[in-house]
Amino acid sequence: MSIEMIRMSKQNVKRLFVGAIVALGAGLVLGLAALGVALASDAINFGGRYFVDVNGGSGAWTALGLVIVGSLTTLGGTVAAVVSWIAALLNTWGLEDKRWFASLLALGLFGFGLLAMLAYIVAGPDGTNQSVARRELAKAAHT
Repeated sequence: MSIEMIRMSKQNVKRLFVGAIVALGAGLVLGLAALGVALASDAINFGGRYFVDVNGGSGAWTALGLVIVGSLTTLGGTVAAVVSWIAALLNTWGLEDKRWFASLLALGLFGFGLLAMLAYIVAGPDGTNQSVARRELAKAAHT
């Protein structure tokens, strides 16, 4: 399997990254909703003899369900964000100028992946367009 077969266009990378951000936001909202339900139903109490009291009941089960769904949503968003970063790396690998690839790789590895992906989405090149043009030129040269 060549790298050409698994390339993703910049537009698809952008869609995947935006979807990841939406999923992460939804997971955060669900986590906050779980905390709100737990506090409102007295499933969690602060203070008293113990610093935190955890009580059972329907509110606790609702909060637990929200935490589980929120965690899975956040996990899905995280996986999608990493996949979009890898797709952006593969997209820029084929470029003759390796500055975008090196920047995406370095910023991602040093924990600034969000900044790197935002910069790529706003101003980055689409390596799939250049590789298609390069293949067409190679075919024309061989005929």
